[in-house]
Amino acid sequence: MISYWQAIVLGLLQGVSELFPISSLGHSVIVAQLLGWNISANSNFFLTFLVGTHFATALVLLGFFWKDWVRIVKGLGRSLRDREIADPDSRLAWLLIVATIPAGILGLTLEHKLRTVFTSATSASIFLMLNGVMLYGAELLRRRAPVDELGDPDVRIAERVGWKESGAIGAAQSIALIPGFSRSGAAMSGGLLVGLTNIDAARFAFLLATPIIFAAAVLKLPDLLGSTGNGVRGQTLVGAICSAVTAYLAVRFLMRFFHTNRLTPFAIYCLIAGFACLLYFVS
Repeated sequence: MISYWQAIVLGLLQGVSELFPISSLGHSVIVAQLLGWNISANSNFFLTFLVGTHFATALVLLGFFWKDWVRIVKGLGRSLRDREIADPDSRLAWLLIVATIPAGILGLTLEHKLRTVFTSATSASIFLMLNGVMLYGAELLRRRAPVDELGDPDVRIAERVGWKESGAIGAAQSIALIPGFSRSGAAMSGGLLVGLTNIDAARFAFLLATPIIFAAAVLKLPDLLGSTGNGVRGQTLVGAICSAVTAYLAVRFLMRFFHTNRLTPFAIYCLIAGFACLLYFVS
């Protein structure tokens, strides 16, 4: 199945690549093939292993944005109590709900089919290149937003993201079901297109990723605790710890990086790395 060494490598890789806009699933498929590991993205033990690493990533995001989530949940409570959306926190809460619904529906209906069709390292390399094109295109086509980083970022997001845009960003995340495309990259790209700054687009992407990743992990948690998890629980625990460490470092880095930088470096990386891996696998 998965050795403890493989669990460490995949866990460290997942924590970084899940939050960096470079596709965690695509990198797992590509790295496993490059190292000669007999691990398929569709194998039950690998999917069970991913439950632990994704759960750890979601917990890290929840902890990092804990104060924001407390405000968001309180805003949702006020909205339900008063039956109106009267403040930025309650509006942001409903924006996240609107974005989560299409992502959840598409994920449940398309996950198995897409992973079955696109599981090879060659296809992951191609889609990694296309992920780079998506990131670069978002920077080129972005709607320019006034730079006002002195205000409350959640207020800025609530003011600039509409209901339709929120649903579209949520649906766009489903492209990450294809190995090579990034969930955070799709959400950040959508945020740029609706007028968010890079830092606000990243913030909205991470807030949106928290319930989606957490819910997906919880739904599959019975597999880890059941017979499917036999022989892989220890490796999953090790991988989850490694994933939590790198996810925390990644989100801290990115929330500073996007204050003054853009998606362009990640776009260039995806194009170069995807092309190099494609040449290697084809040859």
